[in-house]
Amino acid sequence: MTGQVGLQAVFDRFLPGYQAQHPLNPVQQRACWHIEQCRTEALGGLQLHCGQCGYEQPQFHSCRDRHCPQCQGQAQQAWSEQQLQAVLPVTYYHVIFTLPHTLNGWVELHPEVIYRLLFQCTWETLDHFGQDPKRLQGRLGMTAVLHTWGQNLSRHVHLHCLVPGGALTEAGDWNPAKSNYLFPVKALSRYFRGRMVSQLRQSVQRGELHRVTRPAEVDTLLNSLMQCGWVVYTKACLNRTETVVRYLARYSRKTALNNSRILNIHHDKVDFRYKDYQDHNRNKVMQLDGEEFIRRFLLHILPKGFMRIRHYGFLANRCRQQKLAQIRQCLKTTAAQEHAPSESAETQADSMATKEKPQTCPKCKAESWRVVAEIMPRRIHYGGTMKA
Repeated sequence: MTGQVGLQAVFDRFLPGYQAQHPLNPVQQRACWHIEQCRTEALGGLQLHCGQCGYEQPQFHSCRDRHCPQCQGQAQQAWSEQQLQAVLPVTYYHVIFTLPHTLNGWVELHPEVIYRLLFQCTWETLDHFGQDPKRLQGRLGMTAVLHTWGQNLSRHVHLHCLVPGGALTEAGDWNPAKSNYLFPVKALSRYFRGRMVSQLRQSVQRGELHRVTRPAEVDTLLNSLMQCGWVVYTKACLNRTETVVRYLARYSRKTALNNSRILNIHHDKVDFRYKDYQDHNRNKVMQLDGEEFIRRFLLHILPKGFMRIRHYGFLANRCRQQKLAQIRQCLKTTAAQEHAPSESAETQADSMATKEKPQTCPKCKAESWRVVAEIMPRRIHYGGTMKA
């Protein structure tokens, strides 16, 4: 296929056939509609004109859907600026909690329940170790981001956690972490496994997993989960403010697939690039049937309203400002010294607007690039079919 290759082109070629065989739920249908119409005349936009050479060009609005690979750059920048105020001058730890693939069937049936329990049990595990008198003896802070995919678009549910290296005690003191792994991964893995399996049993008893209709499957599956090792990864990796923010923002706004990874569309196949972590992180190319590609992508459409970024401990929204001030006092520093923002909020907003609407003409480079008209969106109903 010649021309631009991306997720929109894949949907245009293969989504109608996929829908004919596999009806989408309302959340998937809405996300697909947004991605298809993103930065097209369907959403309207602005007409830009150069007063120097007379060149004109439309600039269409983005859909702002969190699953759209074209819409995360500006959101990532805005989120980064917000998070600057919460960064501490300490070493940060990247901790990843992964669900065994054995649970993928239950994730398919009850994603909102399993994802919620993953967040809950991950925090309970880290909080337990942080408050252990033999370890940090205090309350940790954690920012967690849910990812549901692997590099080949298969279901691979895991939680990326960024944890400041230390804990705030009840007496108001700061106990810094001194190891390069925060807590032993084997101990974390076993405790996390126990918490998760216990919570799954309770969810079954409360009727929250009602789509699991075979009673014998519950005990068999949960017993088998207790017999296998669960994967937890931890590493001390960050101690500079700018690096912390960029690192966290990259994970926070990442989508299942970037357009740059889609290499080619031909006949009924899609070629895309992926990184094989089991083969020394080598870049490889995978070819999938178009409808299989769409099926895998749809696995990662989150339930409506589900929050994939959450803050815990002293980073929780309800107490963050107070607790961070307390910690900074313990560390003998101030917020201004710590992150030293170079721009005010108004200046940052103006900068972002400038990046969205360039002031120089793309043809003659003259600084006379102006908005001359508004392009009204087309009214398209996304229920049933994806196009009018």
